[in-house]
Amino acid sequence: MADISLTPVRRGRLVVDEGYLFEDVGLGTASTPDPTHERVACPVYNVVVEHPDATVLWDTGSHPDAADGHWPAAMYDAFTHEGCRPLDEDLDAAGYDLVDVDAVVQSHLHLDHAGGLGAFAGTDVPVYVHREEFEFACVSARTDAGDAAYLAGDLDHDLNWRLVTGERSAPFRDVELVHLPGHSPGLVGTVLYRESDTVILAGDVGFVDGNVDDRRPMDGSLLWSKRDWFDSLDRLADLRRRHDATVVTGHDPDAPALLESL
Repeated sequence: MADISLTPVRRGRLVVDEGYLFEDVGLGTASTPDPTHERVACPVYNVVVEHPDATVLWDTGSHPDAADGHWPAAMYDAFTHEGCRPLDEDLDAAGYDLVDVDAVVQSHLHLDHAGGLGAFAGTDVPVYVHREEFEFACVSARTDAGDAAYLAGDLDHDLNWRLVTGERSAPFRDVELVHLPGHSPGLVGTVLYRESDTVILAGDVGFVDGNVDDRRPMDGSLLWSKRDWFDSLDRLADLRRRHDATVVTGHDPDAPALLESL
């Protein structure tokens, strides 16, 4: 197994109605809150994966101008991203520089995960993403079809896209991208087979741990396909069992601290 270390890059936090986290709780927004529901803070983070063959950045977070018009107003009202900063500033706080990044792995291309891709425009840094995600994101960002969570301003850059296909792919030794659709069509979990343990960066297969551990779906607006999501939960559970893996979900309040402990 490869000697792989993980460093979380803290990118601020989303403040959202708890109804988005679990279905049937009920919804509210910052401007029209429902007093019976809480708005909860969920971290946005990226991960620097130090691999013997490359320094890999997992996801790129939100665009720094999310609050200033880059995100649609209604989206920002519902998913208020506090503490947005440029990717290079947050990398610096974690001890890294943009030029240290040899490759990017995108779990998926929603606006809170792909907003920093512009930092790699015009470079030869490969950006790995599943083909089904890329195609759906392009249609969504440029037409009225698809999902409003994809923004053309996040994707329309001169990037070195590397499209992966199928159920599994291995861009690096002991690093496997596993197709786990449901939240989005082409979401991938990143499985890191390390010398000491196995870690799965599951991304938004679970917005928080309770989605995965208790099989509680997110609100329907956060699921592209509920049937595929349950199938992906089964695939993730099998990976966790077979490798005694630690699963890190996309926005759980404890996720950054968990990564620091690994």
